[in-house]
Amino acid sequence: MTRGGFSKFDLVGHDRGGRVSYRLALDHPEKVQRLAVFDVLPISEAWGHADAKFAMTYWPWSLLSQKAPLPEKYLIGAPDAVFDNPFGQGSFGPEVKAEYIETYRDPARVHAICEEYRAAATLDIEHDKADQKEGRRIKCPMLHLWASGGPLDTFYEQNGGALGIWKKWADNVQGRAVKGGHFFPEENPTDTTELLTKFLSA
Repeated sequence: MTRGGFSKFDLVGHDRGGRVSYRLALDHPEKVQRLAVFDVLPISEAWGHADAKFAMTYWPWSLLSQKAPLPEKYLIGAPDAVFDNPFGQGSFGPEVKAEYIETYRDPARVHAICEEYRAAATLDIEHDKADQKEGRRIKCPMLHLWASGGPLDTFYEQNGGALGIWKKWADNVQGRAVKGGHFFPEENPTDTTELLTKFLSA
């Protein structure tokens, strides 16, 4: 962003992009003006609240974080299964789905995917814990949107919901559920765009 001439900027991320975004906001608070994350919690919170329901629903977290080459072999052996599970079912048209599946036939890319999940179970948690120990919080205005009826909408009621968890990490956070599944930005672009535009223009 600095090379592109942006000393400060707004940042939006979905899923892993959301986790990268909140990490950037914590590590470089002087750079991020406003932060929006979609359908994701801080990694240490997700693992910290994990139970049997989490393990059954978010199976990639526990499966793909295992040591190589076990998860790599599973992905390469059945790439279709990844996109037929409830997270992606109905979200992608045939052409997009075919492109994703083809990606999962490339051993180098599959290994990189598994390495991301391994990092989420190790290094990312260490970074979160260091932030908590030092009392670092997200200072910029923050928006969190999550899938209506999805896991983030139903799993964490005793914690004040997903928004309640983010309030432990951010000084100024707002948000709400959006109609659609995990890929609601693609499934419901109208509502997503309207909410995001309102937040970024405030």
